[in-house]
Amino acid sequence: MDLKSGYPWWAVRNGLIHAFPALQQDLRCDVLVVGGGITGALIADELSRHGHDVAVIEQRDIGWGSTAASTALLQYEIDTHLLELTERYGQDAAALAYRACAEAIPALGEVARGVKDVDFQRMDSLYLASRHRDVPRLMAEGEARRSIGLDARWLGPEALRERFDVDADGALLTRQAARVDPYRLTYALLQRVRRRGGNVHDRTVLHTLTPTARGVSAVTEGGATIHARHVVLAMGYANQTWLQQRVARNRSSYAFITDPIDANVLGRLRHTMVWESARPYLYLRATGDRRLLVGGLDDAIDIPARRDRRVQAKAGKLMKQLRHWFPRLDPVPAFSWAGTFAETADGLPFFGPHDQWGPRVHFAMAYGGNGITYSMIGAQLLRARIERRRHPLAGLFGFGRL
Repeated sequence: MDLKSGYPWWAVRNGLIHAFPALQQDLRCDVLVVGGGITGALIADELSRHGHDVAVIEQRDIGWGSTAASTALLQYEIDTHLLELTERYGQDAAALAYRACAEAIPALGEVARGVKDVDFQRMDSLYLASRHRDVPRLMAEGEARRSIGLDARWLGPEALRERFDVDADGALLTRQAARVDPYRLTYALLQRVRRRGGNVHDRTVLHTLTPTARGVSAVTEGGATIHARHVVLAMGYANQTWLQQRVARNRSSYAFITDPIDANVLGRLRHTMVWESARPYLYLRATGDRRLLVGGLDDAIDIPARRDRRVQAKAGKLMKQLRHWFPRLDPVPAFSWAGTFAETADGLPFFGPHDQWGPRVHFAMAYGGNGITYSMIGAQLLRARIERRRHPLAGLFGFGRL
C-alpha cells in the first residue's frame, strides 16, 4: 500500500537508521505485533516492558509507511469536539476519552525520556476560530473542557495580537500538547524491544492468520510460521484489508517543512502548535531545530498517482494560508509531501478484537488527527486485554460501538 508522496521530512532527516533482518525461520512468542510504525512500536514496547515475549514484523523497512509522513502533533484534542462526543455517547464516555488523551501526553513523555534524542518537547496548542461565527462554538467547547478538568483558556483578539501576532476573533489555548520525531522514536523503541530479548523483522510480509482456541498461527509470504498466543495487527491503514466490515475511510493530507527560522522571528511559535476550526484545517508546529512544519488541505484522494501530482500545488496553497494567519512569516519551504490517513465516523480509534477473527487477534487502528496519542492509549488498552484485565476505554474504543 503506497502511503506517501514527495519527500517526508523524517525520512529525509534521519535516513534509514537501522535495517532489521527479515524473518527466515519459524518462531514462537507471546504476542506477535504486525506493523513496524509508531503504533506497533509503542505497543511492542509496552508489552515487552511488562514481561511479554514480543515479536514484530513489518512489510517495509521500519517506520517507512505513514510514520515517515506523520506531522506528529501530540494533543489531547480529538478532531470530534467534546460537545459532539457528549451528544453521541454521553458526558461520562466523552470525558473519559478526552481525559485519556490528556494523560497520554505525559505518558508519551515518559516513553521518550527512556530512549532520548527523539525531539520530544512539551508545547502549547492554539486553536484558532477561523471565522467569527465559530467563536460561540469554540467558547462553549472551552467551557465544556474546563468543566471536566482540562486546560482550555479563551483568548480574545487583543490577547492574540499581543501574544502571537495573529488576527483572529478568538482562540482556545491549552498547555497540554507536545511534539516528537515519530520516526526516530519508532526505531528507538524497537531497538529497545530487541535489547529486552524480543524479535524485530522488517521486509517480512504477513500472508495468512489462523486463530485457534489457544493461540494464532501467522504465516509469512516467505513461508515462516509464527506461533503466538495473541496477534496485534498494527498495520495502519492496511488493517482495513483484514476486515470485511468497513470502519474508516482513507484520505490524504499535505505538508511542507521550512528551512530553519530565526528564533526571534518564530517567537511564541517555537513552543506553540497552531490549528484552526475550519475543516479541513491548517496546522503548524516548530521542530527542535526551528523549522516550521505546516500541514492540512486534506482531501478524499486515495489514489497514489493523483496524490503525487497534487503535492506541489497543495504546498503552495498551504503557504498562502500560513501567510494569511502570520503575514510576518516568509519562510522558505525545504521539502513537501503527502500522506494517507484514515477517518472514522466519530473521530475515535479502534483497539481490540473483532468478531470476524475471535478474541486472540487484536486490531490497533489509531485513526484520526491525533493518532500517536491514540496509540499510547491503545498500547495500554491492548496490554490490559491480553492480561485479561478490564480497561475503562475498551468499550468506547472497541468495535462494539459500531
